[in-house]
Amino acid sequence: MNFLSPAEVASACCNTGKVKSTMSIVKLFVLGILAGVYIGFGANLATVVGAGWPAEWADSGVNKFLFGAVFSVGLMMVVIGGAELFTGNNMFLTISALNNHATWGGLVYNWVVVFIANFVGSLLLMAIVFAGAYYANAEGALTAAGIKAVAIAKGKLTLSWSQAFFRGILCNWLVCMAVWLSVASKDVVGKIFAIFFPIMAFVTSGFEHSVANMYFIPMGIHIAGANPQALVAVESLKFASPEAVSSLFTYGNFIVNNLIPVTLGNIVGGGLFVAAFYWFAFLRQPAAAPADKSKSAKA
Repeated sequence: MNFLSPAEVASACCNTGKVKSTMSIVKLFVLGILAGVYIGFGANLATVVGAGWPAEWADSGVNKFLFGAVFSVGLMMVVIGGAELFTGNNMFLTISALNNHATWGGLVYNWVVVFIANFVGSLLLMAIVFAGAYYANAEGALTAAGIKAVAIAKGKLTLSWSQAFFRGILCNWLVCMAVWLSVASKDVVGKIFAIFFPIMAFVTSGFEHSVANMYFIPMGIHIAGANPQALVAVESLKFASPEAVSSLFTYGNFIVNNLIPVTLGNIVGGGLFVAAFYWFAFLRQPAAAPADKSKSAKA
């Protein structure tokens, strides 16, 4: 067969998690930066593809589908190119720790280092793209891509805490299934197809990915901070005043009302609904049957 069975995938993920739990901090951080950049590339591409549609098509399923389809390139670069992504590691480290391949301390170490590195990589790419005036013209007016970037960030910043949390669960359930299916494939083309469909599904559905939001929302914050008055002039964004713009687009609002609940949801989605369930199904060793005391006594 040109693919692994589910039980073989579970075992392979355990071994991968063990390696990740003991990787040097320098290597882990560098690979984490790369993953943040790669997911940011996917987010940037999706923003451009989703921009400039006629009003009647702006919220259409076709627009959302194309947005999600092109976003998948980010995880393809992470998995095939080799990088450390926090959301995927929610699955790898949990199943490995549950099976006693990795320690719980190694799990925490990996998650903390990779999460910070992903944030650094996402902000690095955002700063480079923003510096290139990609979302505004020479006069400072927003381009179609700039308006789309702000609309994406606004939509994420106005979610309730519970909405962000549950959308985070749903997102990483699909993201970790994309990673799981890619592990099952033994060739690059198979990995691409394994990644494409679940990632397209989560983005098209409007679920929340913590690392993607490390690019999407800071980009919106910086565009808004550069010219809040320009956002008020865009009718589709529905901002009443520059003050309303400034009060919404802050890093404090991003971290408290989006990044924290989405991250917690991502951990549940990948760690519980993928890692723990598959560990229970394929790797958990049944408890030994208790000895028969009456037979022992007669012996």
